[in-house]
Amino acid sequence: MKIVLIHGQNHKGSSYHIGRMIAEKITDQKEITEFFLPRDLNHFCTGCYSCIDDDSRCPYAAEKRIIMEAVEEADLLILTTPTYCMRASAPMKAFIDLTFTYWMVHRPRACMFEKRAVVVSTAAGTGTASAIGDVAIALEYWGVPQIVKYGIAVQASGWDAVSDKKKAQIDKDTDQIAAKLSHASQTRVGLKTKMLFSMMRMMQKNNWGSSPAEKQYWIDRGWLGRARPWKKN
Repeated sequence: MKIVLIHGQNHKGSSYHIGRMIAEKITDQKEITEFFLPRDLNHFCTGCYSCIDDDSRCPYAAEKRIIMEAVEEADLLILTTPTYCMRASAPMKAFIDLTFTYWMVHRPRACMFEKRAVVVSTAAGTGTASAIGDVAIALEYWGVPQIVKYGIAVQASGWDAVSDKKKAQIDKDTDQIAAKLSHASQTRVGLKTKMLFSMMRMMQKNNWGSSPAEKQYWIDRGWLGRARPWKKN
């Protein structure tokens, strides 16, 4: 199983370690690819809107493409973020902004409807739910149908300071997550994903999309007709 981890921080803190634990309990290290933000994509979206017609026109297209090619080839995505000010980290939010054309309302990639994902966030205290929500909603709109969410208050500012009792709990929790993902059958697209896609499809069909290029993208894939990204031809 090919796994891509995207970390919303450069340092290897609690969220990083939990993400790695899950990945290593599922597959060997040869199948794991990691990216660190902002190290591997140190930019904010400028709002130039160039990507609406052509992704390659984004000023940061080359760096972004390295990450997204790995994402598209992966079977499982693991995104980790510390909880900063009750939300996801700024580098993770910047990554979400820079990949917004992957959302169903724009030019979704068919491969995303076959993937699973895990979103991990830690905090010294509260806030992991909202941090995880920032990331999970992006994955949902990418079309990822199965998303496992794991947040935990570690009562520490770094992994080395996390208590043995808390680490034992995390070890048990990650065992369960890894088992669930390892033993799951083929990913099935649920009603929520299908309903989101249907809404975006109607927008494109009624010319409510962002550009003619986006509508053509949908037409070329047959999605305004009977074809669907989760159905094999």
